[in-house]
Amino acid sequence: MNQPDLCPACGASNDCALADPRTADRACWCYGVSIDTAVLQALPAELRNAACLCPRCAEVEAQLQAATQPLK
Repeated sequence: MNQPDLCPACGASNDCALADPRTADRACWCYGVSIDTAVLQALPAELRNAACLCPRCAEVEAQLQAATQPLK
């Protein structure tokens, strides 16, 4: 069973803005990062494109942190 608010790789919350009716009008965090295709290909085919990965499983935590750092 697909739960759009859970990471298909680990089952943790994926923080997907689109999966939450309160924030569905906002872009998801994943729109602002580059996820390595190898990470996506490592998922079983039936889990791909079913729900957002969480930032940890998408291996983009550093990208997200850099995006929130103020410019110097």
